[in-house]
Amino acid sequence: MCGIVGIVGNSPVNQRIYDGLTVLQHRGQDAAGIMTCDGDEMFLRKDSGLVKDVFQQRHMLQLRGHVGIGHVRYPTAGCDAAAEAQPFYVNAPYGIGIAHNGNLINAAELAEALWRDERRHLNTSSDSEVLLNIFASELQRRGATHVTADEIFSALTNVFSRVRGGYAVVALIIGHGMVGFRDPNGIRPLVLGRCVKPQGIEWMLASESVALDLAGFELVRDVDPGEAIYVDLSGEMHSARCAPLMKHTPCVFEYVYFARPDSIIDNISVHKARMRMGDKLAAKIKRLRPVLDIDVVIPIPDTSRTSAMQLALALGVEYREGFVKNRYIGRTFIMPGQEERQKSVRSKLNAIPLEFRDRNVLLVDDSIVRGTTSAQIIELAREAGARKVYFASAAPPVRFPNVYGIDMAAVTELVAAGRTEEQVAKAIGADWLIYQDLEDLVSAVRHDKARVESFDTSCFSGHYVTGDVTAEYLQNLATERSDAAKARKREVLAVPEPIPSRPRVVRSV
Repeated sequence: MCGIVGIVGNSPVNQRIYDGLTVLQHRGQDAAGIMTCDGDEMFLRKDSGLVKDVFQQRHMLQLRGHVGIGHVRYPTAGCDAAAEAQPFYVNAPYGIGIAHNGNLINAAELAEALWRDERRHLNTSSDSEVLLNIFASELQRRGATHVTADEIFSALTNVFSRVRGGYAVVALIIGHGMVGFRDPNGIRPLVLGRCVKPQGIEWMLASESVALDLAGFELVRDVDPGEAIYVDLSGEMHSARCAPLMKHTPCVFEYVYFARPDSIIDNISVHKARMRMGDKLAAKIKRLRPVLDIDVVIPIPDTSRTSAMQLALALGVEYREGFVKNRYIGRTFIMPGQEERQKSVRSKLNAIPLEFRDRNVLLVDDSIVRGTTSAQIIELAREAGARKVYFASAAPPVRFPNVYGIDMAAVTELVAAGRTEEQVAKAIGADWLIYQDLEDLVSAVRHDKARVESFDTSCFSGHYVTGDVTAEYLQNLATERSDAAKARKREVLAVPEPIPSRPRVVRSV
């Protein structure tokens, strides 16, 4: 899962892209990058680290131009080298930069075809670079000196036919403008914003609407599944459907965990969806434990707060904040390995004994994935004096790998895989554990005005909406992207990024 931003403006876009990335920082804390375009030159700054650390004043001053894209990375493939930070860039044709959120299922076979049939060399193992070169190759087939909107859409029609998986993309084409597109199932989010100024209309694409809000853009709509958006340098916006109409199935985990509560994705308020999750979970608790012995409901900050507050209200139980969070520690789930996650939990959270001492506590979290965080938090609650520790998950058990861009690649690392709820409770040390039912989760997220009938629930159900995920693929994914694989990759020294063959076109700053 990553965050992407793109702007075509009437004034310099560097600061607005930076600001957009800061509010999307929750989507990726491993690396960040910004690419801008001024005339026939591109300017690029990317590195490992948080947005505030990657970009200093000297970098911002050199990111010139009224058009640009940005990216924050969360390493689903365990890529830690700065060279694998995005945006990626390729010279031919025109000069193209790309920022990508998601995962391509057929990246390996596409990479082989690029080398064998199209003589394109890849510098990294990233599927984002594969996607960039597929797009570049399809554009190059058109052979035009100055590419038109129709030619871009024609190229993307072929891109959609070749690539499989979940993806949202923003791209820059030197001397032409910005392109954005979304996978045919709409698994990964992408929203379109507009800002009307005296100088003309400005356009913005982003992973979440909250990035538009900060930059002063009005949310126009979501980019449709299989749709492409092209904004030329004059500010004219073109759009076209470039893939056959598929069933719209956005990722339900966006609403459970990844997205900010103040975002609206596919016309669904993340905040309201989480409120409904709390209501549904409270109703299940009432069914299973009609005699409540819960003294207090305490959320595990931050994502679960909305659900926990609504759950407490529905149960008629006191809601209290029992953990103090260190704001300078990243999100535990998206840290690149188990060792890092284990080290970070106690440095991230500290219990307030007054809220736990001699009480039966119901802890509420958005989900339980590996169980690492849950087990350590339950231990913190007991050390703070809790008499009993119950645990509620606003999401169902995560029993299956995710293949569309979320770091759940190895089924052996999922605490609920092959275990009953009672066994999971024992594994994490809870006195009682309750999960949300999948039907209730879908019902909580869906509403009539969203025009979304179903969701990608693959990590809960094992049903992959693209219909092309094989057991062999899942095994290879687990081998390549498990925590053990990531640890091995981090032992390898990063290879310096190659110098582009046309240095006048792209300048690293």
